[in-house]
Amino acid sequence: MRNVLNALRVLEEVAARQPVGVGGLARVLDLPKSSVQRALVTLHTAGWIRPAPGEVRRWVMTTKALTVGGRASGDLGLRDAAMPIMEELRRRTEETIHLTVPEEDRVVLIERLETANPLRISMALGHALPLHASANGKAVLANSGPERLGRLFADEVPRYTEHTITDPDQLLAELARVRERGFALNHGEWRADVGSVAAAVLAGPEKPIASLSVNVPMSRLTEESETCWGGLVREAAADLAARLGYGDAAEPAR
Repeated sequence: MRNVLNALRVLEEVAARQPVGVGGLARVLDLPKSSVQRALVTLHTAGWIRPAPGEVRRWVMTTKALTVGGRASGDLGLRDAAMPIMEELRRRTEETIHLTVPEEDRVVLIERLETANPLRISMALGHALPLHASANGKAVLANSGPERLGRLFADEVPRYTEHTITDPDQLLAELARVRERGFALNHGEWRADVGSVAAAVLAGPEKPIASLSVNVPMSRLTEESETCWGGLVREAAADLAARLGYGDAAEPAR
């Protein structure tokens, strides 16, 4: 039983931190490297993870997790409803569009449409993002109940870059701004080179079921583009909520 639990813990951390090596996983999970290595071999044999490109052995998720997750949660229906809205959002912004769903205390990428620009943000489907350090996550967090925020503050808030907001008071103020304008911003808070603008898809008050985002290299995220894309992504999230039958809850709290 312990080996099974260790393998599941390793799988969750690979999803959250990919690409990641055995040493990093051992430190995060406080497990011996030998235990982590056995779990990685098991997960690789079962098709859940694969080696990332490069000389140093690091691991990433395969699409198997996405397939199983979609069957379990009904995300395939959400993606079908979101696709034409995402295509229109990509047409209007000419940038990469992501669709994520909340999963416990993170958001998971379940669909993406990539920009035609040669310099772009590349992320594997099934990748997990932190709530406090991504635009999709902050959009969800700002429109969630106090329980989700309480879990985040129960431990030290992780820092990913020098721009990550880890102070609880500063984060609460940031979430208030998200609610006021109806969209969230990420200024290199998860990865220093990645910027994004996102809005939550709501099934009701404090019931975010998904989020949509425009994702760009930080060099293309300007005050002008933030305002423009923020309005577009907020409109797209409201359209998706209405398409799913949640018209009365389509607009985030303002």
